[in-house]
Amino acid sequence: MNKVILNGKRMITIEKTHAYLKRKFDFPDYYGKNLDALWDLLSVWDKELLIVIINKADIIENLESYGSSLLKLLAELADENRNISVRYEN
Repeated sequence: MNKVILNGKRMITIEKTHAYLKRKFDFPDYYGKNLDALWDLLSVWDKELLIVIINKADIIENLESYGSSLLKLLAELADENRNISVRYEN
């Protein structure tokens, strides 16, 4: 199982968040750097993947409603794609 650790302290702005996600998930250059593009790439992920989110409160503090939408999207991905699991740690 692959594991990707996402640190909320690294998600300071929307732009930096998507650059960070692109790097962490090793997305291709055509990654659209928005929540729809994130959904498009992860919803078809075909290998087991554990996404560990640390410093969750920082995501919401830094990105406000966008951060909440990002966390909701990750939770929905775990429901939609049986290969993806999401865990929160601090």
